[in-house]
This record gives sequence, structure tokens and C-alpha cells, in this order.
Amino acid sequence: MKKNIVLFVLFVLPIVAYLFFASGVNSFTKLPTITPKIADFGNWKSLKGEKVTLNNKITILGFSGTEILKNRGNFFNLNEKIYQRYNGFKDLQFVVICPLGTEQDAEKIEESLGAFTDVSGWHFVFASPEEIKVFYDQLHLKGKLDQDLGTPNVYIVDKERNLRGRKDKEEYKEGYNTFHPSELSNEMLDDFKIILYEYRAALKKNHNATKEL
Repeated sequence: MKKNIVLFVLFVLPIVAYLFFASGVNSFTKLPTITPKIADFGNWKSLKGEKVTLNNKITILGFSGTEILKNRGNFFNLNEKIYQRYNGFKDLQFVVICPLGTEQDAEKIEESLGAFTDVSGWHFVFASPEEIKVFYDQLHLKGKLDQDLGTPNVYIVDKERNLRGRKDKEEYKEGYNTFHPSELSNEMLDDFKIILYEYRAALKKNHNATKEL
């Protein structure tokens, strides 16, 4: 009996473990779509007066709310855990939707980030409270904006304007909480790498791969 157990541990168990992890890798070679074809921004302008678009960009999308300075630590977490690692990719942008009237606060955040980071990939864009509510509602998410029109969550939007995440019931994930650095370092980083892998694979298949992705 003991001999059979030893043989099982030495030979059968490693094979079972390999099959388990192999199937797990295969299931995550493509990140599911939570909401397809979300709307692009309106004629909203950034701090520099530029129009920002979701088209043909991998976008990390956030909603600051009116308490942008109060929640500034969330931006620093996101900057440290994700942005600084990937801000060299020309097809990547970090966009924060802010209520009109918070321009000066957003500028302070950008200046603080700029003290130790190239902030060219950060874009704070401004819209009315009504426009922000309409835009957020069409994302069809389970989470809601707070009373200040903000959320600590950020969202991954691909180049075709599909909002991506995890649809499995046991680990459903539509956004990533910037208040928790561990969530950014683990779940978000894992999912973001899958998006990059998808595009690298597509570029390689079309023989036009670039350093930027």
C-alpha cells in the first residue's frame, strides 16, 4: 500500500499538476471582454487643451471625482505599479476623467507625478457631471461612481474600445482598485500583460511588430 502511494506521488501527481497549470495558462491567453465597443469621449479637453480619444490606444481609464487631491495617493500607486513600467509604449495612455472645475487640482497631481516621472502618457480630461454619468453608465459595470463622481477603480480598454477584465464568476474583475497596491501588482499587472501579449502576437502574425508593443 505504501509503495503504491509513493509511486502515485512520484509519477501521477506531477502529471496532474502539470495538466492543471497548463490548462490555466491556456484559459488566460485572451482577456475576456466585459463591455464591447464603449463610446469614445466627446469633445472633452485635457489640461493642455488637447482632444483625447480611445481609438487605437490601449487605455487605462479612471474617474477622479471632485476629491482628486484627497485621493491623490491612488494615482501615485498606479503610477508606481503600472505606469512607470510601461510608459515607453507609444500605444498606451492613462486617462483620468475629471469633473469640470477640478482643473487646478488635476494640474497639481500632474506636477507632483512629473517630479519623478515622464507624464506624457497621463491625460486628465474634463467633462460636466452629467456627461460623466452618461459615459460611465454606458460601460454597464456592476460598480458605481460615488457621490463625488469618482471611483478608486481603473479599467483596461483595448484599441477597439472594448473594456476588458475577468468574467469568471469566482474571480469576476471589471476594474482594479488603485487604493490597494497589491491588487495593481498582482491582478491588474497579470491582466495587463495578457493585453500586451495579444497585441504582440497580432503584430508578429502580421509581420509588423515594433518595439513599442
